[in-house]
Amino acid sequence: MATQTARTLEVKEVKLFGKWSYDWIDIKDPSLKKYMCLKPVRLPHSSGRHEHRKFGKAEVPIVERLINKLMFPGRNTGKKHLAYNIVKKAFELIYLKTGENPLQILVRAIENSAPREDTTRIMYGGIVYHVSVDISPLRRIDVALKHLTEGARLKAFNNPLPIEEALAEEIVLAANNDPKSYAIQKKDEIERIALSSR
Repeated sequence: MATQTARTLEVKEVKLFGKWSYDWIDIKDPSLKKYMCLKPVRLPHSSGRHEHRKFGKAEVPIVERLINKLMFPGRNTGKKHLAYNIVKKAFELIYLKTGENPLQILVRAIENSAPREDTTRIMYGGIVYHVSVDISPLRRIDVALKHLTEGARLKAFNNPLPIEEALAEEIVLAANNDPKSYAIQKKDEIERIALSSR
């Protein structure tokens, strides 16, 4: 009985990077709730266990998905440990800037920078039309994470600013719905184009 109680206490104390609690993280957007995984894990590394299941990506911790997006182009491809350290340092910088749990700031940034509408190409008799469509919640999160990491990468490229600081700044700006954020600019642009092609 005593070991079972100790185990339940251990499970409650799981923190991201050993610092940030998963408790009381609030997801305001009801459509994203199901697809934003905030299951407590010590190390955000699932080794691709989700890969062969439909919608398995929804069960991957949101921080790991951010790390995976950071690995994507060119020089960082496959260097997960490097991306892990970048996100870890960025979270510490976010905490120093805001004084809040960086997980909550990341969730807010994703909610604010996830576009709701996009365009797709439809062909009628050899003529291509761009038609406005709603975006699925899973894709909304993917696009938001892509734009957050892309914005950080562009800020840090050919610049003395380290990528950790650029990522932290981008996430904080997006969480505050600031138009200076690259992710917010891209979201507004996508939605504006979709609105014009309704």
